[in-house]
Amino acid sequence: MSEEFPEDVFAGERELIESQVHPDPIVQFARWLGDAEATGIELPNAMTLATASPHARPSARNVLLRGFDARGFVFFTNYESRKASELEANPHAALVFYWKELERQVCVTGSVERATRDESAAYFASRPEGARLAAWTSRQSRPVASREELEERYQETAERFRGDEVPLPPFWGGFRLVPDTIEFWQGRTHRLHDRLRYTRQPDGAWLVERLWP
Repeated sequence: MSEEFPEDVFAGERELIESQVHPDPIVQFARWLGDAEATGIELPNAMTLATASPHARPSARNVLLRGFDARGFVFFTNYESRKASELEANPHAALVFYWKELERQVCVTGSVERATRDESAAYFASRPEGARLAAWTSRQSRPVASREELEERYQETAERFRGDEVPLPPFWGGFRLVPDTIEFWQGRTHRLHDRLRYTRQPDGAWLVERLWP
């Protein structure tokens, strides 16, 4: 062993070892998300959502994860937005979570389906009133003439629902990404990173493979 690469060069590093991860990637993801929350990372549920048009033109934006379980990862949006339009036409997407402080990222790919109306209604009811009014106000992803028009439309919406509960808009709700692959990436010294990819098998089980960094 040379002096440049001493025998204990990886000592004390975070690692990602097959024998230490859970066989279910959703459980493993919950562990890592919990670590990010415990570390005090701002918006640990922030994720990049990548979609593509029917002509394979990609687009990406940051959104917030609002729930996950064995069925997949859930986020909410205006169903008339660009991302929703692309998902309706091409129901496949990718997610990336990146926690710089932990030198970790998780990459998810899979198919996308709408959340149920009951799921969307339950989440919408939990939002602050201002956010619910904004959902009714915004014609998301379409041009608006000015900031003043946006604010005037918001005030009109607030007047419309004054004194009433703000209901779930018919054009707003959730999507669920049903994962085919979930890759966990742990940064390591000399860019010899740990990468473990879970791939869903036809019987529903998960195959775990180590990837070259």
